[in-house]
Amino acid sequence: MQSYQELLDQLIVSALKEDIGDGDHSTISCIDAGAKGKAVLKIKQHAVLAGMKVAERIFQLVEPAAVFKAYKKDGDMVLAGEIAFDVFASVHTILSCERLVLNCMQRMSGIASLTKQYTDLLKGYHTRILDTRKTTPNFRLLEKEAVRIGGGVNHRYALYDMIMLKDNHIDFCGGLKQAIDKAWHYVVSNKMDLKIEVETRSLADVEKVLEIGKGKVFRVMLDNFEPAKVAEAVALINGAFETEASGGIDLHNIKDFAATGVDYVSVGALIHQAKSIDLSLKANFS
Repeated sequence: MQSYQELLDQLIVSALKEDIGDGDHSTISCIDAGAKGKAVLKIKQHAVLAGMKVAERIFQLVEPAAVFKAYKKDGDMVLAGEIAFDVFASVHTILSCERLVLNCMQRMSGIASLTKQYTDLLKGYHTRILDTRKTTPNFRLLEKEAVRIGGGVNHRYALYDMIMLKDNHIDFCGGLKQAIDKAWHYVVSNKMDLKIEVETRSLADVEKVLEIGKGKVFRVMLDNFEPAKVAEAVALINGAFETEASGGIDLHNIKDFAATGVDYVSVGALIHQAKSIDLSLKANFS
């Protein structure tokens, strides 16, 4: 499996190719190729900052000699009017990288800020918050990193690093027992280090997993259970498996779910409902 750094570099190279194509003609047409300059990243609203390391890497990949000076770090609470970093480099580098840096940092900071709102509500509870695969295609790496920066926990990254038997898998396979048994046989026969999570849709499903899943399943998802039913399920499971509540969880009811003692809540909204934070990259002549 590729490292985070390798995946990040691939993302940056692909994104720059998408944006620049055969050349940044706006810059080429009016800025001397040898011109040097400095730009500053200005914060324009209160937020949890995310994407500082990504921004630095973007400039490094394009111009290894670029000088990046950070005044803030990922995870910092920042205020409008503050400066996150300045960069001294070729003006061509600064202008060609500007939009990618802003797109990454604005999006990541929005996700980190929303995640922090959720994690603040969980203080004092056992429950932790998970992200999901409801991500932007080809941008999952940074969206999940932003969740982590905001204090959340990354669920599986993709389809290849965990087995999650959801409703469609179970129904197409013919039932819970068939799906669990086949998944377990697949893992064992192929000598794979993959954990198995199973979605349940009722307390009867939970009881069935308790009956047939010992030693095979590591986590039970309680899908679209009301908090009272989550509490019943957690009591039934009694530590035999990790527990995860999913479906309909938001800022207004997350404490109700946390009060059940469930291990995790998964919230797709951390990513798909986050609003980008207002940032700008401006020339600086001081």
